[in-house]
Amino acid sequence: MSWIPFKIGQPKKQIVPKTVERDFEREYGRLQQLEDQTKKLQKDMKKSTDADVAMSKSAVKISSDLLSNPLCEQDPNFLAMVTALDTAMKRMDSFNQEKVNQIQKTVIEPLKKCLQAVNMKYILDTKRMEPMMHLLEAPRGVNVAFSSVFPSLNMAVKRREQTLQDYKRLQSKVEKYEEKEKTGPILAKLHQAREELRPVKEDFEAKNKQLLEEMPKFYSSRIDYFEPSFESLIRAQVVYYTEMHKIFGDLTEQIDEPGLTDEQREKENEAKLSELRALSIVADD
Repeated sequence: MSWIPFKIGQPKKQIVPKTVERDFEREYGRLQQLEDQTKKLQKDMKKSTDADVAMSKSAVKISSDLLSNPLCEQDPNFLAMVTALDTAMKRMDSFNQEKVNQIQKTVIEPLKKCLQAVNMKYILDTKRMEPMMHLLEAPRGVNVAFSSVFPSLNMAVKRREQTLQDYKRLQSKVEKYEEKEKTGPILAKLHQAREELRPVKEDFEAKNKQLLEEMPKFYSSRIDYFEPSFESLIRAQVVYYTEMHKIFGDLTEQIDEPGLTDEQREKENEAKLSELRALSIVADD
């Protein structure tokens, strides 16, 4: 007689229909995918803002270094141009920092909170059933409540699985006594086993039903909680680039030589470079 591992304590009766288990796995799988996508988005947003900060700080450093260049002491026109550049870069850095702070507050932190395991009431408790959807009743534009869902959901699924294992164990115990000869002691044990099974079965069915009802609702509600963050992201970018247009427009007016077209400036620069190339110290070997 062959022995199949991990089958001890498993009931012969199919206690969860295959269609129900398939539906549960599908809905939970979608939420796991959403969690993975949220993690990736949060990391990418953090990389993006870090790069923005590094870029603006580097620009300020370059203009500051140019100001300390000896050429600024020798050429007033060059000094005026570099001073204008330095002022523009500092303004840019200031607006960039405001943009990054706004994105950090309204996009990155809410995404991060979605993924943090914090102290909270679990969605499902063995003694008290708390519906998941109460977490989704925050006013539009505030997605702090969303922060508790992923860790709570995972805990709820874990508790469902624990209850399911208890259900299977007790169902197997009932079946064992049902197969035995119906003597007085066996009937007493069968009655006791059924009494132990009843509340566990009810508990599992309640947990399973609630998750099956509320996981699709939560998944469908994700846009309501992510949309305000992305609206804020777009607004922050619009404000930033609008200010950049003004800053660099002002800078262009300050350093531009009036009356010259872009083609004329290019020819003038090329002529100066040709003069430099003609010097013996930069001549080709």
